[in-house]
Amino acid sequence: MNLLIDTHVLLWWDMGAGELGSVARAAIADPGNNIYVSAASIWEISIKSAKGKLRFAGSPHAAIEINGFQALSISTAHAELAGRLDWSHPDPFDRMLVAQAQTDGLILVHADSTIHDYKEVPQLWAR
Repeated sequence: MNLLIDTHVLLWWDMGAGELGSVARAAIADPGNNIYVSAASIWEISIKSAKGKLRFAGSPHAAIEINGFQALSISTAHAELAGRLDWSHPDPFDRMLVAQAQTDGLILVHADSTIHDYKEVPQLWAR
């Protein structure tokens, strides 16, 4: 499987937090799966850390490599689709993750009820 993990999922995985459910944890740990982290998640972590809304020790960019994940850049196709989504969710980071999952045929791993209600993208519930 090709999985795109949401920002919270990256944080939970990196911290070994108990919020991550057993099904999602097993899917991420499975060496047969490709795990992607969007540049949008790194951007979000950096912004929230700088504003004091989030504590993250170290580099979120380095966390991708340390955890054996793959970085997913934001393309112009991703950006265009994120802006055109027929979805009222205003969070630009979530919109980008949905657009990337749709464009690249990835399963989005998350724990966001607003994304959960958007049925146009394959999803795996993270809790």
